[in-house]
This record gives sequence, C-alpha cells and structure tokens, in this order.
Amino acid sequence: MEVTATMDNTSITTSVAPTGGVRIPIYLDNTTYNNLQTLRKGYAEIHGYVSVVVCLFGIVANIANIVVLNKKNMRTSTNVILMWLAVADLCTMVEYVPFALRFYIFKDPDLVFPENKSYSWMCYLLFHADFSLTMHSMAIWLTIMLAIFRFLYVFTTKGSIYCSIKHAKIIILTVYISAVLVCIPNYISNFWSRSNKTINNETVMVYTFSQRKEEDPDFETVFRINYWVQSILIKLVPCFLLTVLTILLITALHKAHKRHVHLKSQGMRKDDVEKHNEHFRTTAMLLAVVILFLITELPQGILTLLMIFMDGLQNELYNPLGDILDIVALLNNAINFVLYCTMSQQFRDTFVTTFCRCFTRRSNNTDDTVNSNVSKWAKRHLITANGNSTKTTQLQENGQMV
Repeated sequence: MEVTATMDNTSITTSVAPTGGVRIPIYLDNTTYNNLQTLRKGYAEIHGYVSVVVCLFGIVANIANIVVLNKKNMRTSTNVILMWLAVADLCTMVEYVPFALRFYIFKDPDLVFPENKSYSWMCYLLFHADFSLTMHSMAIWLTIMLAIFRFLYVFTTKGSIYCSIKHAKIIILTVYISAVLVCIPNYISNFWSRSNKTINNETVMVYTFSQRKEEDPDFETVFRINYWVQSILIKLVPCFLLTVLTILLITALHKAHKRHVHLKSQGMRKDDVEKHNEHFRTTAMLLAVVILFLITELPQGILTLLMIFMDGLQNELYNPLGDILDIVALLNNAINFVLYCTMSQQFRDTFVTTFCRCFTRRSNNTDDTVNSNVSKWAKRHLITANGNSTKTTQLQENGQMV
C-alpha cells in the first residue's frame, strides 16, 4: 500500500480508505461510492494474507532471477538490467511483508489505519512510505530503459554498440541514484503526529501518519513540489513512455515476423533461422514484461491525471482501490520469473543447471554406480561368442584369460 499525499487540506490521506466521518461523493453516485467502500472493507480483511503469500513467492522467485541472470553465460546488457530490476522487486517485497503483518493481519482492532500505539511501528510506516516509493520508481524506470535498449537493438544498425553491458551499468546506476534524488521531497514531506485517544474508557497515546506542512506552513512548497514530482515523473511520464514503447516493440515484432517468413521462403539456413527465432523470443519476452508493467501503472496514471483536475477524487475512487492496486503491483513484481521460465530456453536451462544440481548429481551418482557394478561384473565374467557368460578365475595384466 502506498501512503500518498493530495493537494487538498485533509490531514491524513493514504491509499486506504478515509479514517473516519461520512463523506458525500462529488464525482460518483452514492451507489457506486458505497459499493467501492464495501469492496474496500471486504478485501482489506484478506489483503494481508494474500499479499504475504505473493511476497513470499516473489522473494524466492526474484532471488532465483538474480542468481540465474548473474551467471557468466547469461551476461548481456538486457539481462543486467533485468537482474537489477529483480533486485528492486526483491527489496519491495521483503519490506512489504512486515508492513502487511503488522497493519493488516495483526492490526489493532480498536484503531483505524494509519493510527498506531507504537512509536517504533510509526517510524516503520514512514520508512515504508518512502522506501516503497523509491523502489517503485527504480523498477518502473528500469523497465523503461529495458524497452529503450531493446528498441535500439532492433531498430538501429548500431544497437549492439549502444546497448553494451557498460552502458547498461551506467544506466542502472543513474536510475538508482536519480530515484533517490527524485524522492527527497517525499522524504521531507512525510511525518507523524501524536494525540491522546480514549479507547475502552482508557486514554492512550496514538501515533498517525501526517505531513510536515501541517506542523510547519513553511513546508507547503516542499509538499507541492513532492506532489507534482510524483505525479509527473513517477506516474504520468512513465505511463506515456511505456505506452509508446509498447507500440514500437509490437511493431518491431510484426516486422521481424514478416521478415522471417520472407527469408524462410527463400531457403534460410538453419543456423540463421534459430538465431532469428532467439531474437524474436527475447523481444517477445521483454514486451511481455513491459506490457505487464503498463497494465499495472496505467490505471494509476489515469487516476493521477484525473486527480490533478478533480479535487477529492482520491478519497472517492483512488483510496477505495488502494489495496487492489497494491496487490496488482506485487503480482507484477513476482511474475517475471514465470515469464522468463516460459519464454526463455536459456533461462530454463541455466536455472535447472544452477538449482537442480542435487538431482543431477544424484542421477550421475546412480549412473556411476551402475557403470561401476557393470565394470566389476565384466572383470569376473567373459562374454563368449554365443552370448553366454563364463565366470573368470584370474586375469593377467594384459587382460588375457589364463
């Protein structure tokens, strides 16, 4: 779940529902608004369990991605970017597990999110808000760079020069550093507040998520910068670029297929056919990665664009869908392993070689045992011309029977 800011003056706005009070919808009819609130409350009961399961799978899958893509035989500029994309996804899911456990599965029934009695967990919530946004920014821009690299490789004659491993590493470092710098206004804006609250006739100290501008009006400018940076550089521009790059990659695939059919009809060599097929599969796999990211980001991009011009839409539409958007993003972080396995023979072979050695060794040991037993049997028996075996009693050094 993202903890996000809006341009209105509400004290707490997150991707979870409002913290209290009855809101009158402005842009939605009452029936739709009430149905969304019912959906939010119903799904919130299982979101913690679903997200933890997805994260555990994603953690294992992304570790496998990192190990396989880091193998020497897998070293390409594309795979280097994919590996660091897996690192960002892995960090996101590792951090999300404690968040889901504390604020969903083991939440305090007397408090509504993001209220919390523990100062330590309040600090963790602030860390979650900043860290998840940073990792998400890294992942989405690495995906964009991945699509750009493939576009250059397919459409330009100097693609292999532009898309070298050295250039890929420079791009990755630039994306990681830029994501941190871009999110600095978010680090500054997010804060916490505390107040006394009566629960079961007992007064307790409650901490909640807040914005520094509410404590100090001087931070209003930082807050607005943060809002527009997130809206433009993390939502709108990435969605636009992913849409354009998706169209370009689909066009590239179509042209490659037509060229392949034409060359094959003219008697293309088997090696050239296989090489072309490998390039086609690689482009298709990367296109699938980009499309999945686009499916995840486009709804949020559209909502962000609408929220710029429609005050209050976040509370009516974006917040009720917050947990659902979260689980879709988590699924996207976890599913790349499945794509690689189903669409890349080299990835599958390297994965089996790397992680299934125990089975391979066991099979080899079995074969060695069988071969050893056969060898011992051969030393004790002589196969005659008619196929019968005669037990030996002595064997000279030159192998002749005595």
